[in-house]
Amino acid sequence: MVVVTGQNKVSGKPDDAMSSSDAEDDFQEPATPTATQAGQSLPLLPQQFPEVIPLNVGGMYFTTRLSTLRRYEDTMLAAMFSGRHYIPTDAEGRYFIDRDGTYFGDILNFLRSGDLPSRERVRSVYKEAQYYSIGPLLDNLEDVQPLKGEKVRQAFLGLMPYYKEHLERIIEIAKLRAMQRKARFAKLKVCVFKEEMPITPYECPLFNSLRFERNDSESKLFEHHCEVDVSFGPWEAVADVYDLLHCIVTDLSERGITVDHQCIGVCDKHLINHYYCKRPIYEFKITWCYNLAAKLYKA
Repeated sequence: MVVVTGQNKVSGKPDDAMSSSDAEDDFQEPATPTATQAGQSLPLLPQQFPEVIPLNVGGMYFTTRLSTLRRYEDTMLAAMFSGRHYIPTDAEGRYFIDRDGTYFGDILNFLRSGDLPSRERVRSVYKEAQYYSIGPLLDNLEDVQPLKGEKVRQAFLGLMPYYKEHLERIIEIAKLRAMQRKARFAKLKVCVFKEEMPITPYECPLFNSLRFERNDSESKLFEHHCEVDVSFGPWEAVADVYDLLHCIVTDLSERGITVDHQCIGVCDKHLINHYYCKRPIYEFKITWCYNLAAKLYKA
């Protein structure tokens, strides 16, 4: 007796027997079940969309043309509304995107007519453009302020050895000292120097430039570590010490930390003969905002 699937009945008659190839076909791996086969309410793909698309983006409502969402082929929105993917709808029939919709209007304005957001919204819209993979919008935003200046700043910081590590060290030291003192602020000594070698007034008349070469044996005589908590430098760039100080303050402020700094002198460590280290030393006062301070003491 041969057992067959489907609606065919079990039969022992030769005419009802299946060939070996039929049997193999019958026992092939089942295809991925469709929404209907799985007993779900999802429609069969490809999904069809109307010409006018109502949207619910994180609870905010928008309406746009299908062609607007498909403006650039290599974007997430074009892929989502290509028909190849299922997009859920809310109770009102709006297509739902589970994303904060605060800046989605700026995304649509660019897709519609190439409009760019106001300066204060550029950074946030840039993050949304990254999420939706809208390359043309990313390119346009990178050429306007403040992102254009940020590109220059990051190029400079890329030349700075261990910049991010030193920034984290400032935060960690300040955190420990603030907790020890039960205070919202802490003070650190930070050295920021650009020149490769320490400079003294005695050296300046001997050289046309503040930068000069020494052989290896001479260089070792000048190797030392200033007595500070963190030291930035040296670096090869036109940007000066004040540019780096601005970068440090900016990056810390973005993490909710207020920084006040002032130059309190130079290292002035005696190296050899009449050579002294003249790297500038800055006092950093790190102040934590109330929310961060509360978290600090709970940690």
